[in-house]
Amino acid sequence: MEKGKLNWVFCDGYLPPKGDNPEFEGHDALMMTNLNDEKANIELTFIFEDKDPISGIRFELGGMRTHCVRLDKLMDADGCPLLGESVQYTVWAKSNVPICACYGRLDVRQANMAYYSVEGYSF
Repeated sequence: MEKGKLNWVFCDGYLPPKGDNPEFEGHDALMMTNLNDEKANIELTFIFEDKDPISGIRFELGGMRTHCVRLDKLMDADGCPLLGESVQYTVWAKSNVPICACYGRLDVRQANMAYYSVEGYSF
C-alpha cells in the first residue's frame, strides 16, 4: 500500500495582513507526515503571479515523523522574509519518498479569527 505521494501542490497560499490584536499572529503553515520508515528529503518551490519562482528550500523529515513548516517564518539568505503579507503564491512540496501533506492558514484580521486547512493536489 502506498503511504502518501511524492508531490504536493497547494495553490491558495496567502499570508493575511496583521489584525488589530497583537496577541494573535496569523500564519500559513505546511504540515507534512512521513508514514514510511525511510527519511524523506523534501524541497519546497514557491510560485508567484508576477515574479520568478523561489526554489531550493530543503529539509529532512524522519521516518514515521510529522513536521509543520511555518511558511511565514521562512527567511532568505539575507535574513529577510521569503514570503510577504498579502502576496498570492503556490507552494509545491517534492519528496524522494511518499509523504502526506496539508496546508493551513490562520487569518486574524477579524476578532472572530478563521483557521482552515486545504487539501492539495498530489501526484
